Amino acid sequence: MFKKVNKNENRNARHERVRKKIFGTAERPRLNVYRSGNHIYAQIIDDVAGHTLVSASTLDKSANLTSTKNKEASKFVGELVAKRAKEKGIEEVVFDRGGYIFHGRIKELADSAREAGLKF
Repeated sequence: MFKKVNKNENRNARHERVRKKIFGTAERPRLNVYRSGNHIYAQIIDDVAGHTLVSASTLDKSANLTSTKNKEASKFVGELVAKRAKEKGIEEVVFDRGGYIFHGRIKELADSAREAGLKF
């Protein structure tokens, strides 16, 4: 018999392991990424206060994207979250990849956020 593999359960286990080490403060909040099948979401979170400071996603009204599930959309979200963070005075963040492999859409979002001025 074959064991059925649940990819999302495995991702959640990886995310829990990572979250034991990564913690966002007011000085250096956490940049969290969530990737669904159709969209990608990014939030900057202060874990001490328990508040989301900045968020961006492919669902934003300003997104004029042909597709919301490709690297181009991830690049847009990375630039948008970095721009909004700069407006709020956030320069440095801790990157939380959400248990996803740092590859493809996640890497594209991180690289574009770095290019737009966030330090992590």
